[in-house]
Amino acid sequence: MWEKSPQDVRFAKAGDVMTKEVVFIDGTATVAAAVRLMNEKKVSSLFVNRRSQEDAWGIVTRKDVVNKVISPGKNLNYVKVFEIMSKPLITVSPGLALKYCSRLFESAGIRRAPVFDGKEIIGILSNTDIFNAIRV
Repeated sequence: MWEKSPQDVRFAKAGDVMTKEVVFIDGTATVAAAVRLMNEKKVSSLFVNRRSQEDAWGIVTRKDVVNKVISPGKNLNYVKVFEIMSKPLITVSPGLALKYCSRLFESAGIRRAPVFDGKEIIGILSNTDIFNAIRV
């Protein structure tokens, strides 16, 4: 884990603090399958696979499950991931400074973003990762 003083954390990069293990699911999977996978992998979000190279990735989060399935009383076994996911995603580069990542998150109203190296998703950066990079 990257550790610097609070003054230096502004100069850290997304690639320094991102979570490298990312979990993917197909959009045609049920929300029940997504919940099982989230619990198994101990993650709060899943990236949704692209249908083709020209397609955009999606993301499904615990919040999506609670607000779009549980709250309205829908059945987890019948709702598909593509029905509740967010798409397209805002991505960050592994070389983007955390201070810019945090500004992007705030202005876009998001809490996490995939880290994209130009070819593939190599990690996920969240507000928690940025916060945990601060050492006082």
